[in-house]
Amino acid sequence: MDFSLTEAQQDLARLTAEVTGKLVTADRLRELDKNTDAAGAPAVRFDEPLWNSLAETGVLAAALPESVGGSDFGVLEQTAVLRELGKSVAAVPYLWSIVLGASALAEFGSDAQRELAAAAASGAKMLTVALAEERNWELTSPVTTADEDGGWRITGLKTTVPYARQAARILVPATVSGKAAVFLVDPSDATVRVDDQIVTDRSPEAEVEFSGTPAELVGTVEQGAEILQWLLERAWLGLAAQQLGTVEKGLELVADYAREREQFNKKIGSFQAVAQRLADAYIDVQGVRLAVQQAAWRLAEGLPATAEIHTAKYWAADAGHRVSHTVVHVHGGVGIDRDHIVNQFFTAAKHNEFALGGATDHLRALGSLLAEPAH
Repeated sequence: MDFSLTEAQQDLARLTAEVTGKLVTADRLRELDKNTDAAGAPAVRFDEPLWNSLAETGVLAAALPESVGGSDFGVLEQTAVLRELGKSVAAVPYLWSIVLGASALAEFGSDAQRELAAAAASGAKMLTVALAEERNWELTSPVTTADEDGGWRITGLKTTVPYARQAARILVPATVSGKAAVFLVDPSDATVRVDDQIVTDRSPEAEVEFSGTPAELVGTVEQGAEILQWLLERAWLGLAAQQLGTVEKGLELVADYAREREQFNKKIGSFQAVAQRLADAYIDVQGVRLAVQQAAWRLAEGLPATAEIHTAKYWAADAGHRVSHTVVHVHGGVGIDRDHIVNQFFTAAKHNEFALGGATDHLRALGSLLAEPAH
């Protein structure tokens, strides 16, 4: 594989870094972390000014196909943007609205659905995807069901749906006569119940229940398994790319702190135990970087990438756990202070770790892949 970044990747990463560098400050992150807004209403951890700026500068649309107003870039460029957003722990739904929602509609949707993708690319509308179900690790076989009775209707429960209240439409996988299919649902419909859930980094996620909710089929039922696998693989890769940016920046912060903080008249970075933990964290970060790049490159080249995506998923969760705890432990007491910037990176890394899943799920998925006969 080619580990060098494309020109488009470098340009998009640079532009994203410029935008986030100006708008995502420590004070802004603390403001977003508040429980209530200035009027006393429950606050939503969504950085709307940043989202609007990403739309205005063309970051949102850039890696989408030309058919929906993009510049016809792809997975590699989206991964570069996600990595930069992870470095700033940006509170925006780029992964859910653009990488998954708009990209899926551009790839599999009807003309009308592509118009919705174009609206998402411009920032005019937001999309999201409901992939998780309670006690169902095998996401390729949704418990949620859909029936065609004078029009498609969905019944079931999805958990931890990102930005469910803010989204104009939710892409919902469901089972139709034993087959997986993907649908578009309006979360404002009277048959939809949306209950906010509290997650580690306070990002807006919700439990969403559908009770005979009108739905619009994406692609065909026959394409359903392919579309769902397409969404799952890009969701896992996207979370891993965000995690890469988060642990890269976390390592940078803790390395700077170890060079400055003194105990017993010595820089703590000179202590053997601290130096060893930082060295291990560096190796972990490089492991995540290589796994993410390999998976993204294979996906962009149209090569089989399922095993590589699961490898990146595993590394991002497992190494992310170790690096995030090293960042907090080396900082000592300030590392657990909610007002300190380090806490933002710790909670973001933990959220990504939990979203990616535990080792059992990763190893089970890899084991099933290895057990499949070669073609």
